[in-house]
Amino acid sequence: MENLGYTSVPALLKYLRYAEQLELDVAPALAAAGISAEALRDNGKRLPGESHEQLLAQLLRLSGDPLFGLRSARFVQPGSWSVLGYIAMNCATLGEAMGRIVPYEKLVGDMGVSRLEEVGEQVRLIWSCRHQSAEIRRHMVENVLASWLLYARWMADADYSPHEVWFEHGLPSEAPLAEYQAVFGCPVRFQQACNALIVPQEYLQVPLRQADANLLRTLEEHALTLMAGLNDDEPLPLRVKNALRLLLKDGLPRKERVAEKFHMTVRTLQRHLQLAGTSYQQILDQLRQELAEHYLLRSELTIQDIASYLGFTESRSFHRCFKGWTGQTPGEYRAAGRAAAKP
Repeated sequence: MENLGYTSVPALLKYLRYAEQLELDVAPALAAAGISAEALRDNGKRLPGESHEQLLAQLLRLSGDPLFGLRSARFVQPGSWSVLGYIAMNCATLGEAMGRIVPYEKLVGDMGVSRLEEVGEQVRLIWSCRHQSAEIRRHMVENVLASWLLYARWMADADYSPHEVWFEHGLPSEAPLAEYQAVFGCPVRFQQACNALIVPQEYLQVPLRQADANLLRTLEEHALTLMAGLNDDEPLPLRVKNALRLLLKDGLPRKERVAEKFHMTVRTLQRHLQLAGTSYQQILDQLRQELAEHYLLRSELTIQDIASYLGFTESRSFHRCFKGWTGQTPGEYRAAGRAAAKP
């Protein structure tokens, strides 16, 4: 059986709040899942994914509700996604908030993996669930996609709907299609290639009502610190990349400082990375390119500020490297990206 990793306590609370509204006795369900009431009071605690699965299975049995996952999404709050929820609400635009999901979703748990795909004039926000039980998987997927949408509406203070919603699973025989359509406000299609919210490109520019750039930077620094502590089971190249992501905020780190984080000498670190098919410089360049593209398209930071944030001592070096990565200068890349985003 695949190791299901961990789930943060806040991610479970939507299910429990809905169960309480249904007046279910959740104590036996928690006991069966091996979750104590004390554990639920610690929002920083992470519980085994198996406990998450067992709890949801017990709540599904107790409620008999074929749309338990979908209906639980109504109880989404900023804290439902740990610090990621607060990061999202302090972004300037919906596009910026969506861009934060992939790098920080591990803080919420290991239930699945997200990705963003741009297809023509639309963006697909895709979630792939790691859980294999068909019933558990369906309820988790429906909860995640509905929670994303309801939280986005709250952040934007507007009743936006996707162009379409896709689910990999089929429409449950006991669940009315009309309720799915009422929640999402758009056509909902089943037995699709992936689970996704499909939204127009123009939605990426929708402003959010509580944007605070200074608080956002503080929250992201906190999130990066938390992320650095979650990587012990990840491949070394990814751990090095996350360490660099954390250290870059203070300027380009020395290789020795990075190696020390893994209790290695620089030579040993380089050797292990070589065995993994990469190198320190390749990882650094990849991270810098990803961050540069993100800030050029999703922020109003000046090119000089972006260069400084990525550890370049002068803008000229940043321009030269960025053109080597993409074939465009930072200014050309930003202009082309903004032109493509216009309706």
